[in-house]
Amino acid sequence: MLPVYAIATNTTSSLGIDVKAHWNAVQQGKSGIAYHDDASLSAMPFWGAKIDASQWQYIQAQTRTSTAISPFEQLAIFAGKQALNACNQDIAPEDTLVVLSTTKGNIEWLGMYDDERLSLHKSADIIAEALGINKHKPVVVSHACVSGVLALVYAMRRLQQGTHKHAIVIGCDRFSRFVLSGFQSFQAVADEACKPFDASRKGINLGECGAAIVLTTQPDFGALARLHAGGSSNDANHISGPSRTGEELGLAINTALQQAGITSEDIDMISAHGTATLYNDEMEAKAFNLCGLEDKPVHSFKGYTGHTLGAAGVLESVMIIESLQQQQLIPSLGFKELGVPVPLNVTTEAASADIAYVLKTASGFGGCNATAIWGRV
Repeated sequence: MLPVYAIATNTTSSLGIDVKAHWNAVQQGKSGIAYHDDASLSAMPFWGAKIDASQWQYIQAQTRTSTAISPFEQLAIFAGKQALNACNQDIAPEDTLVVLSTTKGNIEWLGMYDDERLSLHKSADIIAEALGINKHKPVVVSHACVSGVLALVYAMRRLQQGTHKHAIVIGCDRFSRFVLSGFQSFQAVADEACKPFDASRKGINLGECGAAIVLTTQPDFGALARLHAGGSSNDANHISGPSRTGEELGLAINTALQQAGITSEDIDMISAHGTATLYNDEMEAKAFNLCGLEDKPVHSFKGYTGHTLGAAGVLESVMIIESLQQQQLIPSLGFKELGVPVPLNVTTEAASADIAYVLKTASGFGGCNATAIWGRV
């Protein structure tokens, strides 16, 4: 099959508006999660990761269009434009597919506009047109919290089929009252900065983000990393509770390894879903053990940006690509003491390492799991 490469990226979150700001946060151990008392979002104070007002002003100034667009669409357009501007060659619209990953889209407009304006396919059309890549119908991937990883794997497979030469995958979700209240009803939101895999973890923090990765089958466009393979599975366990054994995520991991033509021994780093909820972290740890990955350096990026839902898999893949470029492990913020019942090698320092292959995992409501294998070029 045709090899698929990442050639440009962007991520915009509470940590800043570019990849450099995010990598600096990794080096400094800086989190974008903070205490908020905002009655427009919650009747009670909460911990979360929100893009600040000055950043929003800049994003809005860079994404003005002749038609009214939502903050969600502005954030997605901004991330996409920044990634496209980072390409060392222009990519032709007729050769390019737009893939949008999101879970909630314009949910904050619910009750204000008709269903058609709120639909994800409408947002995808608006985003593609604003980017000038609307020769082909954009594709929406909305599959709970695995959306970002699935969107990247889907784009990879379309490129391997030869239907397009390039794809831009955009992951985006906004911080909204609707989403926050939903997780609060589950009693899943921590009253402090989250601590993935830690013994004292209390749950998630929500975040917001727009992230984009430009993929291509043309290596002369300046490859940053290679997307080798991906897999997916379902727990068939519970609408919100993950598998108790980790076997199903393990199946998706092994599928990706087999497709990439490597074994667990070849993996040098794992970027876990790592939500800091009791059952998700336990399930992931068990899956890594079942696949012989318990000694591999693992981190969750949720301690930096919170859980960014449909953007998470794209954001965290951007950071994988940067880690491959820098040849450095990413520390897992908030971790002090192992809080899962099986061995796990959680990274606590930004140490240099020889990183050739990285495993990305994601899991979500409905029991969905997705994996991807990234590699250096």
